[in-house]
Amino acid sequence: MKLTTTTQVSVDGVMDPGSSPIADALNTKPKYLASNTLTEPGWADTTVLSGDLAAAIGELKAKRAGELQVHGSGVLTRWLLENDLIDEMNLLVVPVVVGQGTRLFPDTGRDMALDLVESRACPTGIAIQVYRPTGRPQYATN
Repeated sequence: MKLTTTTQVSVDGVMDPGSSPIADALNTKPKYLASNTLTEPGWADTTVLSGDLAAAIGELKAKRAGELQVHGSGVLTRWLLENDLIDEMNLLVVPVVVGQGTRLFPDTGRDMALDLVESRACPTGIAIQVYRPTGRPQYATN
């Protein structure tokens, strides 16, 4: 799992053992914090990644069994997409219109084709879409 400093600070004290099933699950996994400013994370079993982040993530992907996840960080997700470091995305669409906030996908930058791997809907109306980036899209021409 990779987290940015903002996410790390926001979970301090919230993810106490026994506070929820999600907290218990996250507390049993190794965590990786992408930060050039924070050196001592407050969450147990957390490794700070700094400097050449692309190389550090490439090494993690090469040696770790299982998946690396990003929770709650649009900035890190956009950076990973720009650097071709995402193999698969699980996007949850919650049926709420907020009307403001930061977009997950930027207004500018290169286009990206996505292959839909799985799609399911929860009884609560949340849609879960699983995509794999497939490079540049091919557009139809006249």
